Amino acid sequence: MDAWPDPESAFPTVRLSDPGEIAAALPQLLGFRPRESVVLVGLGGPSGGRVGLTVRADIPAVGQAAAVAGHLARSVRTDRPRGVLVAVVSEAADEAAGGDPVLPHGSLVRELVRALTALEVPVPDALLVRRGRWWSYDCPQPCCAPGAGTPLPGGVPALEVAAVATGVVVAADRDDLAERIARPPGFDRGAMVAACVRAAGVCSAAIVADGREAAAEASWSAITAAVARCRPRARAAPLTDDETARILWGRRDVHVRARALQFAVGPDAAAAEMLWTICTRRALAPLDAAPATLLAVSAWLRGDGAMANVALDRALEGEPGYRLAELLAQGLAACLAPADLRRMIGGTLEVVGRGNLDAVG
Repeated sequence: MDAWPDPESAFPTVRLSDPGEIAAALPQLLGFRPRESVVLVGLGGPSGGRVGLTVRADIPAVGQAAAVAGHLARSVRTDRPRGVLVAVVSEAADEAAGGDPVLPHGSLVRELVRALTALEVPVPDALLVRRGRWWSYDCPQPCCAPGAGTPLPGGVPALEVAAVATGVVVAADRDDLAERIARPPGFDRGAMVAACVRAAGVCSAAIVADGREAAAEASWSAITAAVARCRPRARAAPLTDDETARILWGRRDVHVRARALQFAVGPDAAAAEMLWTICTRRALAPLDAAPATLLAVSAWLRGDGAMANVALDRALEGEPGYRLAELLAQGLAACLAPADLRRMIGGTLEVVGRGNLDAVG
């Protein structure tokens, strides 16, 4: 399951006045254009019309519909919505019931409504989004007949305007997001292996010669210098394999890794996110787990749950059981708000200051 924080954490306040506008805004709410997906959109605010927490899952097999519906309902309820709009995005053909055509995935919609109702969460509408049109599963009017539907609103949706204004780029699909942190063209695996071997030797020699604390400070200096080079308009030369490997290897120190979290809540958040992206793309497993996790934190705090999910998947693929990534994945699945994550990072930095990192992965 994928979860996305309240878009107001990243976007200016945007009001969507009808179901069609919400259907058209799903790519902006999710960060990519969903395909064969079920999406729950929390609605809150004084009027019950403010878009809040959004959760998504692939359309499940028939035998798994009840379990997926229950999980999605419990997740979206953590935001305490006044109501939840259900949207099914699918190109599936109409189904037959008693000889008449009906909208597809009706049984899934019933499971979702049942799960939300059991949690005392109203469902003001349930929509099908298909081929540039939308239908309401509950509407008896001719416009909602299986062969009809209502065109999605024309023009540029208000949420898309807000997304462009804040620099958010909507991906074609979830695979496109994963491609953003995939190996760069022409990546030389052998050269990176050699660079990592050299970096490991440098770090080990520093520990022997100067002690672990001094070696950690040297690693921290390398990271802060790299962050500075990634600042907008810095116009610095790209990181070499040796520089990247030095950062990757130095970040294996738990103190350095914990301190690196501070960039996500400081003025260099954008530069740090760029650095973590570069390192994730070029790192070999298991060294990619740390930068991918830090990338997930950066993305999450700016409201991009889509990239946070993808980055955490990469971290756990690179190092299954990586503790910090596991904890963050659990928090994202439970729909932890960006503000709560920010407070958690503040607590982690206090722990770093006291020199006790037993609870930090």
